[in-house]
Amino acid sequence: MPPVSFRLSAGLKWFGELTLLTTGTLASSPVPCFSSRVNLPALLLGLAACASVVWSAPPQVVKVEPPNWWVGHSLNPVRLLIRGENLQGAALEGAPGVRVANVTVNAAGTYAFADVRLSARAKPGLRSLRLTTREGNAAVPFEVLPRLQSEAGFSGFGPDDFIYFLMPDRFANGDAANDDPPKSPGLHDRRKSRHYHGGDLRGVIQRLPYLQELGVTALWLTPWYDNNDRLNEREKYTADNRLDRDNGEPITDYHGYGATDFYGVDEHLGDLTTLRELVSRAHALGLKVIQDQVANHTGPYHPWLEDSPTPTWFNGTATRHFANTWQTWTLPDPHSPPAHQRQTLEGWFIDLLPDLNQNDPEGRRYLIQNALWWVGQTGLDGVRQDTLPYVPRTFWRDWSVALKREHPRLNLLGEMFDGDAAKVSFFQGGRARFDGVDSGMDTLFDFPLFYPIRSAFGEGKSLKPLAETLARDHLYVNPDRLVTFAGLHDVDRFMNVRGATTDGLKLAFTFLLTTRGIPLLYYGDELALPGGGDPDNRRDFPGGWAEDSRNAFAASGRLAPENDVWNHIALLARIRRDLEPLRRGRLLHLAVSDQTYAYARVTAKDRVVVLLNNSTQEQGTEVPVESLALSEGTSLTDVLNGSGARVTGGKIAVKLPARSAVILK
Repeated sequence: MPPVSFRLSAGLKWFGELTLLTTGTLASSPVPCFSSRVNLPALLLGLAACASVVWSAPPQVVKVEPPNWWVGHSLNPVRLLIRGENLQGAALEGAPGVRVANVTVNAAGTYAFADVRLSARAKPGLRSLRLTTREGNAAVPFEVLPRLQSEAGFSGFGPDDFIYFLMPDRFANGDAANDDPPKSPGLHDRRKSRHYHGGDLRGVIQRLPYLQELGVTALWLTPWYDNNDRLNEREKYTADNRLDRDNGEPITDYHGYGATDFYGVDEHLGDLTTLRELVSRAHALGLKVIQDQVANHTGPYHPWLEDSPTPTWFNGTATRHFANTWQTWTLPDPHSPPAHQRQTLEGWFIDLLPDLNQNDPEGRRYLIQNALWWVGQTGLDGVRQDTLPYVPRTFWRDWSVALKREHPRLNLLGEMFDGDAAKVSFFQGGRARFDGVDSGMDTLFDFPLFYPIRSAFGEGKSLKPLAETLARDHLYVNPDRLVTFAGLHDVDRFMNVRGATTDGLKLAFTFLLTTRGIPLLYYGDELALPGGGDPDNRRDFPGGWAEDSRNAFAASGRLAPENDVWNHIALLARIRRDLEPLRRGRLLHLAVSDQTYAYARVTAKDRVVVLLNNSTQEQGTEVPVESLALSEGTSLTDVLNGSGARVTGGKIAVKLPARSAVILK
């Protein structure tokens, strides 16, 4: 029988009578059930007759998440989310090697959940599970995958690495055929900063040799989830970049943070096959891959917003919810009651992005499985989680445990956007905090160090705040695993800082690649690319498009100042790779003043001394090195510039040109 829709409108008059108009619709033709003034018994009989028409529709299955799972996986059973219609009262039958239990259906009959347990001896291949209701049955496609192999990636990342962060849509266009795909036409326009520009996964694949030449060892890409297929009319911006939903221009979700399908790759970027190829080719070149995941929210056009799998899938509804107040300080505050934290944990970003409820048991399981699915499908080495503090810490505990159980080497990176080390450190895993929760997050972005980096090397201010910030490392479980950076996609470009110069940028990267932590480079910073706030800080990489006037992926296509910065960073990457203390050594402060800063990186077998001059004038400095146990007369060579120094009287004396550094080995 074709699908049936049902509409009922009624006005009740007392004294035992009811005025009623009821229409049942079969296919596209209205079928009147009745229209009359009736008494209550007649009304009930009429409703029953109409309801029998509605309930006679057979079940339909539209989507199954996850679509497949692995034999021998540590998460077994896997919980399927089946989307469809007319699923009320559904039962689900298993298949060879697949057992089904605990089937539940939402009140609307549009979503069913089911535990699917895979036998250890289940043979890989497609299965057709059978979903049955009183009115019919439907096939539920599901694939059993072979056991995951540990050598297929999952390597993690750490202080030995140098991360390159890019937005695929703004990096390189390797496949012009997906610029304006039939599924989502009209969203591509390079003239508009908030539209798709055509960069894609194929473009990243084609530029992997460039990244290897630069010396980075890991790639972090913004989300590749499938996003909205039309203009985002709910998030509009004016010409001067103000959010204005009444007078602004609609945008696209080119950045990837507005997911409408957590199991899909956006068609503007490519497909799952291309993504797997990217990870495989990156691994072949010694490059790791980090996925950007979002467990906090969906995009404003996700189908769940109109039809949610459970009543508590989201925190609130589109018409009734908290707006996020960003009060993250309440989360590590032992004196804050839950009521003070609620708007931060349950509020919708910019009063728009639907906030997922990780306390909903089904939603919690869905998000954990989704993370595991992406890692297993592609062989990822790490996961970066967006908007970390806005999700309950108990969820991160369970999420990280599940990921680490299956992939012990996988590295988990969280975004806590705050300059206070006391707040940021609260979210690093490794020990339970006052709330009894260990988040399990290996790595955090070092925002507390980012701000003095910008101040010192961008604006030319004092270097002391760098050392003072590092002096708070005792707050962290493991400060060596913090990701350090001079730029990201959510802040102005370094070169947009008042007073910024390429010499200052080079000095910033000298510091980043020689101090503790895991250094990160935001795409284009190797060229000193300019740019203000979002979206100006997300300009296209010059040469990523065939029609570009020059190709900055090649030295011949770069301007002289760009080559100067690029060559400096590439040299630093080689030095860091070759000198183990710069990656694994203990950080030891030797001397710090407003414009000079000396420190060492020390291992049991070796040491490296770094001196920075942030002044616009030449500086002569004497640095005490008794703590390094260097013998009198020991000669040290500057591997950055070729000069040298000698230990005399327990000190080394160095003259540093303006805005320069030495790395003494």
